[in-house]
Amino acid sequence: MSVDVASPSRPGTTRPAPGPGGGRSRLVRRLDFLPYVLVAPLAVFIIGLALVPAGITLVEAFFKIQPLNPPDRFTGLGNFFALFSDPGIIASMGNTVLYVIIGVALSTVLGIVFAVTLQKPFRGRSVLVAILILPWALPGVVEGIVWTGIWDSNNGLLNSVLSSLHLIDHYQVFLGQNQFVTILAIELVQVWQITPLSALLVLASLQNIPGELYEAASLDGATGWKMFTRITLPLARPGIAIAMVQAVIATLNVFDQPYVLNGAAATGSSVTMQTYFISFQNLDFGQGYALSLLITLATLIVSLGVVRLVYRPVEF
Repeated sequence: MSVDVASPSRPGTTRPAPGPGGGRSRLVRRLDFLPYVLVAPLAVFIIGLALVPAGITLVEAFFKIQPLNPPDRFTGLGNFFALFSDPGIIASMGNTVLYVIIGVALSTVLGIVFAVTLQKPFRGRSVLVAILILPWALPGVVEGIVWTGIWDSNNGLLNSVLSSLHLIDHYQVFLGQNQFVTILAIELVQVWQITPLSALLVLASLQNIPGELYEAASLDGATGWKMFTRITLPLARPGIAIAMVQAVIATLNVFDQPYVLNGAAATGSSVTMQTYFISFQNLDFGQGYALSLLITLATLIVSLGVVRLVYRPVEF
């Protein structure tokens, strides 16, 4: 009768002990690729629709590209010099500056007002939020068509109301004659569109402010205005900064509203409209790329300036 006795391990040899969860760790390592697989379609989408066109714009802005006047050739800064020597481009830049100033100021102020109004729960708040979001959800072209019935000089709603109130004795022309009035009327349409997003962004910041701060300030005798200027505004600065940046991006790239309401008239033409006219009417894609690059750089610079000026980190 023989008995098997386990022989001791030889010196210098180790036997890997299957610790608990060994198979599980291999499974985890195998699943490490899952996040990348899930993100890959979005990454491809962003690269294809954002980074590749941006790279093409950056390169071809320095080439003369005219399908009716081949071949394409390198011109260096020639496209940029041609843009800054065009009176129409210079005028549209001035118009765009007015669009940005009016749009950012009005949408930010109105966004703060709406956000403070919606800060505390009340009956009908959800309905009011849904109504507030509606203009933001509409396409710019649709909004331009809707507001055409308000600004129209023949049978527009505004002229009818002013005439009924005997504030004017004849119908007024709001679009196309005076530059500032035209830009103001057009930008009011865009403000109507972008203000809901500004209000929601500011409201998100207000929801993070602890209610104890207001209670302590009230016990110390602070008025509503004091609490607004000393608590609400400082602590809502991150949301206000983001709201202003989105307003800067929208107003610098305004196209739908001025094109629908005022056509190609120089009184309300924006830089983005000039990009469309140069590229698809004049078929000068080189200058179109150059102007697009300038708009992109201006958007980045102004947005960074707004962030540095307004944004402050907040810790509770």
